[in-house]
Amino acid sequence: MKHYDVIIVGAGPGGIFSAYELTKLCPDMSIAVFENGGPLESRKCPIDGDRVKSCVHCKTCAIMNGFGGAGAFSDGKYNITNEFGGTLHEYIGEDKAIELMNYVDTINMARGGEGTHMYSTGNTPLRTLCLKNGMHLLSASVRHLGTDKNYDVLGNLYRELSPKVDFYFHTPVQTIHTAGSGYEIVTEKETYSSDKCIVSVGRSGSHWMEQVCEDLAIPTSSNRVDIGVRVELPAEIFQEITDELYEGKIVYKTKKYQDQVRTFCMNPKGAVVTENTNGIVTVNGHSYEDPAKQTGNTNFALLVSKHFTEPFKDSNGYGESIARLSNMLGGGVMMQRFGDLIRGQRTTEKRLKKSFAHPTLKATPGDLSLVMPKRILDDIIEMVYALDTIAPGTANDDTLLYGVEVKFYNMTVDIDENLETNHKGLFIIGDGSGVTHSLSHASASGVYVARYIAENR
Repeated sequence: MKHYDVIIVGAGPGGIFSAYELTKLCPDMSIAVFENGGPLESRKCPIDGDRVKSCVHCKTCAIMNGFGGAGAFSDGKYNITNEFGGTLHEYIGEDKAIELMNYVDTINMARGGEGTHMYSTGNTPLRTLCLKNGMHLLSASVRHLGTDKNYDVLGNLYRELSPKVDFYFHTPVQTIHTAGSGYEIVTEKETYSSDKCIVSVGRSGSHWMEQVCEDLAIPTSSNRVDIGVRVELPAEIFQEITDELYEGKIVYKTKKYQDQVRTFCMNPKGAVVTENTNGIVTVNGHSYEDPAKQTGNTNFALLVSKHFTEPFKDSNGYGESIARLSNMLGGGVMMQRFGDLIRGQRTTEKRLKKSFAHPTLKATPGDLSLVMPKRILDDIIEMVYALDTIAPGTANDDTLLYGVEVKFYNMTVDIDENLETNHKGLFIIGDGSGVTHSLSHASASGVYVARYIAENR
């Protein structure tokens, strides 16, 4: 049985920055990273838009799994803030969380991210305009790498780490056992041991994480699920906002239900894409730093959070059931023009061809009212009209809505101020902990745990 000082499960941002900081602080330490997916350069989705037009349900999703995690092909937005992106600051303190997020930014800048923009959503005229129209603009510093630069940064990090760390790709961990004062990590072929174990599996490992917590009697609590649509419209409509802020996180409380709806993952001149989570095809968005790769559209998500307690507690299961219904009716992602939705009619290929908005994703024209719960759809419609007051044209007939977009969050794992479980030396970080929900927070949590381990050798 091969032994390591530290084993990291998951090569997403949390795992990467744990490994990075450990190799920097403890160069003599033996470290292994186990990853369900493949190396960065081998992560290729078979969907090409020509021969393969929809998800073929690969054994391991190249978009969601592999070095870099689900964020590898995102638009590379690092939001430096405690206002959204998770609750890491509640564990380690607000100042420390911001300090670590800024530290991560310096690492990214030194490894291919130089020249990219940092935007601020602090005190701007848009904040005042939002408040006057019943909305709230959240504060953040936003580093936008772009999908292309983000890929370069990850590639440089891997080349730096690979001589110092043993990476086991396409090696899913089946389970984790306690073994004396350390841990045994069980894979299909072999079992490995370690003194310390850091688990950073991300959203795609949610079901596995639940089983590990059950096996090791680690307390958990249910988390929320975000359900909504991805909006796509001509870039000019949101240009004043995106030129100033790049991404505006705008929150609105609906008049009808008093529910909160928020914008999420804004991609100026970007493209709508699909992603696969636990075998379910949902929608997402990308944007690029390279002008040659940019489109004429801007896309962003509109999301409504749902959190269930008694008697039903499976928030993710609720979100999955809605996404599966969309997959069943649309053969994947469904798309509808806003005007068609308001008039209660299905979008057809004929209506779509007459539209002024040209979709960047080949999706099935359909009727989202057959998929989305009425309350959530009412919230989204009201939010579209609210956004129309600050970005006229948002509520145009030809605005495209893709469904469904679901953001699954792991149940919140019971961890202490060191992000350590009730088993000493077992740390749960990143989105797999239910504590972080963003690239910046997940990365910062990795650095934090690595420093704690280094200080307490």
